[in-house]
Amino acid sequence: MVRRILILVIGATVVAFGLLLLVLPGPGILVIIVGLAILATEFAWAEVLLARARERAARVVRKFGKSNDSGASR
Repeated sequence: MVRRILILVIGATVVAFGLLLLVLPGPGILVIIVGLAILATEFAWAEVLLARARERAARVVRKFGKSNDSGASR
């Protein structure tokens, strides 16, 4: 029970810091995903949110990350 509470406090703190970094300069999305990964070790709801975040991140990488030829050099 103590471990579960500790995971909740640490994970929630990391997620809150990530949310703060969304408006401040920093890797907010990455920090939120790390916080969700911490929470997912003990909570099923966090595992579901983490899976959704990974799917969306993969979609963004597929859409924007692969093509380096934007035609700007022409």
